[in-house]
Amino acid sequence: MVFLKFLAAILVVMFLATGPTVRAQQCSDQLSNVQVCAPLLLPGAVSPAPNSNCCTALQATNKDCICNALRAATTLTSLCNLPSFDCGISA
Repeated sequence: MVFLKFLAAILVVMFLATGPTVRAQQCSDQLSNVQVCAPLLLPGAVSPAPNSNCCTALQATNKDCICNALRAATTLTSLCNLPSFDCGISA
């Protein structure tokens, strides 16, 4: 859980650095709200079905915010001089 919060914070900071301030703040708020879905993303999650809070947060989040955050996350490895990772996700 701590890792997901750390990753979310990094994604928000990276997104803030790449977009206009107002839009970036809106995305930051939206991405923070999606943290209610984090327990579903952890290995060994007990309940694979999202609850209404997760679905509501996801529905209220602009898809570009999520996509840009994921794209930014994939660049972190190169910025840290680490091998890149491929999760088999196509955007």
